[in-house]
Amino acid sequence: MQKLLDWTLGAIREESDFSWMEECRYYWTPLVKSAVAKILSGQSVLILTDEANQWFCDYGMRKINLPSNNRPFFPFYPLKRLFPNIDILSSTQDIELLEDMFDISFPNGYFIWYVGRGDYPLTKLVFRNDENFMWIMDEEIQNSFHLRSQDPMLDVKLLQLFKLFNHTIDAALFDGLEIEG
Repeated sequence: MQKLLDWTLGAIREESDFSWMEECRYYWTPLVKSAVAKILSGQSVLILTDEANQWFCDYGMRKINLPSNNRPFFPFYPLKRLFPNIDILSSTQDIELLEDMFDISFPNGYFIWYVGRGDYPLTKLVFRNDENFMWIMDEEIQNSFHLRSQDPMLDVKLLQLFKLFNHTIDAALFDGLEIEG
C-alpha cells in the first residue's frame, strides 16, 4: 500500500503549474484522507459553496460521477438544491432541525464539502462539525484547507484541487492507496 503523502507528491508533480501545492500537501493530506475514507465507507457528501464559488459546485456535480470515470457512483449532492430554504435559516434551532433531517436522510452518515469564504453566513452550519471537508478562503480555520479569494489563479487552483481529490478517490479504490489508519 502506498502512503497518501508520498502518492500526493507524485500526483502533484505529474501536473504542470501545480508546484504551489507541494508545500500545501501537508495540510491537504489529512483532510483528503478523512474525506475519502468517509466516502468509501458510504457517507454522503453535501457540496456547499458561497455565492462567488457556486460555479465550483456545478462543475463538481457534473464531473464527480461521470460514467467515463469507470467507477461506482458516489452520493454527492448540492446542498442548496437539496434544501432550497437553507439561505433563510437563522437560528440554532433551524440548523439543528436541518441536521436532524440529514441524519434521517443519510443513515450511513454525511459531511459537508464547503468551498468559500469563512465569513459566508452558511458557515455557521459548516463550522459545527470539524469533520466537514472545508476549503476556506481568507481565513485560517483549523481542519480546513486555506486559499485566498483574491488570488488571480484561484479558479485554476480549485480545478486542480478537484482533479487531485477525484484522482485520490480513484487511487484509493483501484491502486491500493492507503487511506485507513
